[in-house]
Amino acid sequence: MAVERVGFIGLGVMGGHMARHIAAAGYPLTVFDLNPAAAEGVKAAGGDVSIAASPRAVAEASDIVVTMLPSGKEVRETALGQGGLIEGLKAGSLLLDTSSAQPWLTLETAGRLKALGIAMVDAPVSGAEPGARAAELVFMVGGDATDIARVQPLLDVMGKQSFHLGPISSGHVMKSLNNLLSAATLIATTETLLAGARAGLDPVVMNDVLDVSTGGSWVSKTQYRSRVFNRKFDDLFKLDLMMKDMDIASRVAEEGGIEVPLNDHARALWRAVQAVAPPAASVSYVVRAMEERAGIELKAK
Repeated sequence: MAVERVGFIGLGVMGGHMARHIAAAGYPLTVFDLNPAAAEGVKAAGGDVSIAASPRAVAEASDIVVTMLPSGKEVRETALGQGGLIEGLKAGSLLLDTSSAQPWLTLETAGRLKALGIAMVDAPVSGAEPGARAAELVFMVGGDATDIARVQPLLDVMGKQSFHLGPISSGHVMKSLNNLLSAATLIATTETLLAGARAGLDPVVMNDVLDVSTGGSWVSKTQYRSRVFNRKFDDLFKLDLMMKDMDIASRVAEEGGIEVPLNDHARALWRAVQAVAPPAASVSYVVRAMEERAGIELKAK
């Protein structure tokens, strides 16, 4: 069986690593990014890699195109806009979108492509930059089972697990809900550590306790040791992107008639921080803002 030709668009914090894994697995790869240096970096890493001048050119050289972009708006423009994928993809080709996108925009994009015989699978990820670098991403997948089986080898190259949530856009629904919960957990855990620090406890030891107790979470296991206690606050996931995902999840819940008052309150707290955050602030800036409000720094005593 011939090896599928793969295209990759969006070679930023996550996409660059993901594209390198695809090239290392032996797939003929054509890449495009608005930042030429990002594309050159993927090519320099080795493999059968070509750099294209546009999304259309990527499509013309590919059987499957992977996108990793900031939101569904960019995916829709890349797929359907002037010079986009729709002008180069042939019937029988497939778009695999790994972005965190608005489900309603995913349905719109998939519908336009389907009319031309082009399939789409949405497979947003969890694992952040370390997961992308180590090929340990978790994929939340939506789409037709046959289409998912076609892209499964690529998912296996880029990650460690994948879950089929349902039809197209289901992955993007799951991703937004996951991030809503993660964002609320960051707020709740930070409040807990601040309260303990005020009471005289060492927040580093508190975090150790949480990690082996019922209050532990992915947030307690990752954020504080690597970003907060060392005062770096340098995670690559941006506050604005988390806020986008929270807004998506809120709309999903509202359209389903589900009340989420706890998460609504967490979203309001994030929104207040976003209003005063510097440009391109990271997710961990929320912790710093809460520290400043409390007059406490979360670090070893």
